[in-house]
Amino acid sequence: MRANKKSQFILGVIGVIALAFSAIAKEEIPETTPEGLVLMKDTKARVVYARPGATLDAYTKVALLDCYVAFKKNWERDYNREASTLSGRVTTKDMEEIKKLLADEFRKIFTEELQEEGGYPIVDVAGEDVLIVRPALLNLDVTAPDIDSSTRSRQFVTSAGEMTLFMELFDSSTGEIIARIIDPQAADRGGFATMANSVTNKAEADRLIRKWAVALRGALGDLDKATTAEESATN
Repeated sequence: MRANKKSQFILGVIGVIALAFSAIAKEEIPETTPEGLVLMKDTKARVVYARPGATLDAYTKVALLDCYVAFKKNWERDYNREASTLSGRVTTKDMEEIKKLLADEFRKIFTEELQEEGGYPIVDVAGEDVLIVRPALLNLDVTAPDIDSSTRSRQFVTSAGEMTLFMELFDSSTGEIIARIIDPQAADRGGFATMANSVTNKAEADRLIRKWAVALRGALGDLDKATTAEESATN
């Protein structure tokens, strides 16, 4: 993809995301979208839009696009404001490393779950039976990132942080959007303070990503059953 087209693509996605989050914040979630998607009721995900009469049972393969990751607005500024030492502050490099790690984990976990037991192979070509999944992890808020510091200290937190899944599903042959999912989730540790480090942070992120992956695998076949597998994943 050429640089200018890629920039236009990213700006377009950001525009859709901004409108979606604005609606959620105001609790004024529209019943329909400009593309003709309809708001689904009684889903575990915060917001699910789907094309009327849409079904996923014709798809036997998945084209999983790279996961876009973005931190919560002003996260770096706010985190560094509370840092006790200069070496304890996060840098742009730290943030880029965290985003890459999350994007890599997303692809790894979704590939594992979707392909489990001969499920849905991950491919990179279009076809009548290929579903395109375009994911993003947004509003990323890491409570205690494990960064290199000359003054290492233990941090105990009750939550590793939070992030929002923004995921769109497309028919690869027509390019038509089938569904859009927006699901904010917090990595809650049940009110108990535990030590935060790269291992615990990764474990919490993996848990949320796997929950979303299992939900998508359960949805393949019938959008109305999109939460069946998700419920079992949280028990």
